[in-house]
Amino acid sequence: MFELDETAPLTTLLHADDAGQRLDKALCCHFPDLTRSTLQRWIKEERVIVDHEVAKLPSQKVRVGQHIIIYPSEPEPSTALPEEIALEILFEDEHLIVLNKPAGMVVHPGAGVNHGTLVNALLYHCGTPDNPHGGLSGIGGVIRPGIVHRLDKETSGIMVAAKQDHAHIHLSRQFEQRTIGRRYLALTRGIPQPAQGRIEGAIGRHPIHRTKMAVVEQGGRAAATRYKVLEPLGQFALIRCRLESGRTHQIRVHMTHIGHPLVGDPLYGAQHKAPSHWPPLHRQRFDQFQRQALHAHTLTFIHPHTGEEMSFKRPPPADFRQLYETLAAMAQ
Repeated sequence: MFELDETAPLTTLLHADDAGQRLDKALCCHFPDLTRSTLQRWIKEERVIVDHEVAKLPSQKVRVGQHIIIYPSEPEPSTALPEEIALEILFEDEHLIVLNKPAGMVVHPGAGVNHGTLVNALLYHCGTPDNPHGGLSGIGGVIRPGIVHRLDKETSGIMVAAKQDHAHIHLSRQFEQRTIGRRYLALTRGIPQPAQGRIEGAIGRHPIHRTKMAVVEQGGRAAATRYKVLEPLGQFALIRCRLESGRTHQIRVHMTHIGHPLVGDPLYGAQHKAPSHWPPLHRQRFDQFQRQALHAHTLTFIHPHTGEEMSFKRPPPADFRQLYETLAAMAQ
């Protein structure tokens, strides 16, 4: 078992409303300032005691009257280094920051990527002495900007990051409860039929190609995407998607599942060239677009401190707009 640190333990007594619930879910109700993922991690680290015994699994069922002790861990310093990287900031206060992420930027460091990420940029921005809204969250066990959701590296668009623990928890709950509004613009191959609909299918790791996700019958996580065709473009279409869940590559996987992968998607769409009869300039623009044509267009949420509904919109970047114009011109 872990060696206890000097952090004061948290205690609670489970009541009738908790009976039969998962341990991690019950603890979320008793400790609203903690995220479910943090509680799950502490359970796995054997930091949660249930009736004098170490909890085994986040999913174990609880009973009335059980006594819980939690030994929290202190936030660790981030291993990511601050980097001076320009950010398009749409809103910022002492609680959170909203920005427009460019295509090509990884959200935070991982295997093989330790610089040039959004986290590196936020660490620099929030730590700058002349920033009146500086400060970082220590949620999740690491002192870092509170990344509560992600966009794929090559997906552009609006993101929100928490700068204080309470904001991180509040925003995480909004995502978990699906009360945050997220709308995306995308360009697809072919025109989805019907013109608007709902795609439902659990998403999990592809059974053969392990770098890909797929709609799976077993072992996946429930996911649903609503789409609407905004404009047919010959053999392509401009669509809007609204997420009901937030799974890895969700829009890319769901649109591929119904036979309409995103234009330029190197992972889920077979590589193809522009039709040979297109003018050279249009062929060049199409062939040079080497990322998925996906942009997080709108983000709406409740401010964790003020309770105000906040909504942000940004148009797609220049390369997306140029691709759209090319497809529109060739559709005439």
